[in-house]
Amino acid sequence: MKPPVTRSSPVVDTLHGTTIVDNYRWLEGDNSDPNRMGQVTADVSAWTDAQNAHTRTVLDGLPGRQAVEDALRPLMEIGVVSAPIVSRSRYFYSKREGRQNQPVFYYRDIVDGPDRVLIDPAVLDPSGLTTIEWISPSHNGQLVAYGTYRSGDENTTLHVRDVDTGTDTGLTIPDKTQAPDWLPDDTGFVYQNLKDPKDPYTGQVLFHQVGAPVADDRLLFRQFTKSENETLATTWGPGGSLSRDGKWLLLTYWIDTKSNDAWLVDFETFRETGAINKIIVSAGTPGHISGTVIDGALYLHTTKGAPKGRVAVVDATAPGEAHWQDLVPERDDAVIEAVTFGKGTIVVTYMKNASNVVEVFDLAGTSLGVVKQPGIGAAGLSTDEDRTEAFLTFTSFNYPTSIFRIDLAHLDAEPTLWAQPAVPIDPSAVEVEQIWYTSKDGTRVSMFVISRKGLVRNGANPALVTAYGGFNISETPMFVGTWFQWFNAGGLIAVPNLRGGGEYGDAWHAGGMLEHKQNVFDDFHAALEWLITNKYTRADRLAISGGSNGGLLTGAAVTQRPDLFRAAIVAVPLLDMLRYQDFLMARYWVPEYGSAEVPEQFAYLNKYSPYHRIVSGTPYPAVFLTAGENDTRVHAMHARKMAAALQAATSSDPAERPVLLWVDREAGHGQGKPLNLRLRDAADQRTFLMWQLGMLE
Repeated sequence: MKPPVTRSSPVVDTLHGTTIVDNYRWLEGDNSDPNRMGQVTADVSAWTDAQNAHTRTVLDGLPGRQAVEDALRPLMEIGVVSAPIVSRSRYFYSKREGRQNQPVFYYRDIVDGPDRVLIDPAVLDPSGLTTIEWISPSHNGQLVAYGTYRSGDENTTLHVRDVDTGTDTGLTIPDKTQAPDWLPDDTGFVYQNLKDPKDPYTGQVLFHQVGAPVADDRLLFRQFTKSENETLATTWGPGGSLSRDGKWLLLTYWIDTKSNDAWLVDFETFRETGAINKIIVSAGTPGHISGTVIDGALYLHTTKGAPKGRVAVVDATAPGEAHWQDLVPERDDAVIEAVTFGKGTIVVTYMKNASNVVEVFDLAGTSLGVVKQPGIGAAGLSTDEDRTEAFLTFTSFNYPTSIFRIDLAHLDAEPTLWAQPAVPIDPSAVEVEQIWYTSKDGTRVSMFVISRKGLVRNGANPALVTAYGGFNISETPMFVGTWFQWFNAGGLIAVPNLRGGGEYGDAWHAGGMLEHKQNVFDDFHAALEWLITNKYTRADRLAISGGSNGGLLTGAAVTQRPDLFRAAIVAVPLLDMLRYQDFLMARYWVPEYGSAEVPEQFAYLNKYSPYHRIVSGTPYPAVFLTAGENDTRVHAMHARKMAAALQAATSSDPAERPVLLWVDREAGHGQGKPLNLRLRDAADQRTFLMWQLGMLE
């Protein structure tokens, strides 16, 4: 079946002396308002309806789709539980069970007490489209701030609930409000949101006094305007965190995707006088910094002067870089991924060879030991400065995400299992390899290969390769229940740790940024080639999948190496890299990718921009593009334009290797999507891939 015909209406631009022809500019929508680019028009909506209908016809007509959905359903119904946040004697956490569309938030009055419902999204919105993004309990555990958004738009509104009565106080703070930091007496909190919800570059940090009108909230810090600093106005901008004792406020300003500046503010003085006196902690030095003040000492986690991370301490009254003293120095063999604090302790989560190890130090930097884990995997520790009790979250490819209770003062004791979901499968039936391969420029790259035990390397196994490669985000071992349906069907999954990620420190991230972005694609192509050369699979039994920046990755693979695989999932992607910066919040990512507005950056963006690298008459693989119409991060125009261009250009038979598009009208970037819609999407994508790789019966 052929896809709907898309009209071509060429728009010609000249960028830095290069002529660029855009045949499908009209699929961006209405661009008449430069501050709200890409508003959906009637033409675009009608075209989207036709594409969605075509996709449904193709997918719903595939033999075996219902069997795939039936196999995925119990795997997607596997429960999920979060590590608790402890306030006074109460334990706050979320849990989703069975067919619940969204996680429910609970609390316990003691650690092993009965579950008590705090907030049920199904009560707030029976449609299942409302998500609770975060909760922030007050220090006495009597009040809980929580944030909600609907249909994936991530435009979060803050509410406050009285725990004892189970009712909201009536306070609401809209406009993408983030989780607040409470004062120790619970009379107020510091929070971040947008001054203008229609402008993603209007971030601000404010203080709210409980009981006072929101209109009276005092501004502490804000994003630069374009007239003040055009570059910094569209970077990630301001942030603020309050020390547990309420005496100090750490303000930060992200100046690119790797670096931020920081200042300390005496918050007690601010509350008494209204004066905001910022003391420089670090300004103008490359690298990131975060931290908190404990008993007058500022403890810092930073990559400034240490690309793989270090922990330093400094007197809060003189916190400049010249006075920093290392407590936990940088290591050559591991990256510091996170730092938290327990009572008298510093908890450092290291990443070594793309998996985690958690080590505990005292406040003088002396190691107290390593936290026991069930095995090699991804781990994180939830701690609180007033107690040695902590909760370990652990997951791996063959170990369901579980929560363990530990005592930081007794690391020799075995962790106690606090919560673990029941799973209708045997996780131990799969095995994990970590291999190393060589990329195009000679760089060694690691990759996980996961399959059922006893996989035979016969060059014919169905293989799915998924990766990300950007923004310092690491791909670590994780339990994904739906993968077991793929394993049971004889498939393997590979996860390469591409440059651009954070697995091996700042230099690894920088090696996949800006003019080095092609390294990410080369690393990915080399992973596919390694799997083929080493007889794990072959090109016509290999598929790729990625979302967001990972959608850019798979989109680039479609246009650069269509010979290496049979099918691709290109989810919520960036694909028009010459115009991406003009839509939604995408200028935040210019420090990561660059901008076509800059001549030297245009040169390398134009070389790899997937939308601009489509060549008519090429036998492209089957491609399934997805987008969310409520996405506030990546505009749906990318998937729309790419789908139209590929459908027109490919010489492959559309009945055998189609280019499909699904634009979800009830979703955004993917966050907060209810279970029923996630099941539909998983069944669609899995059926598509299995069809293409010859796995459907």
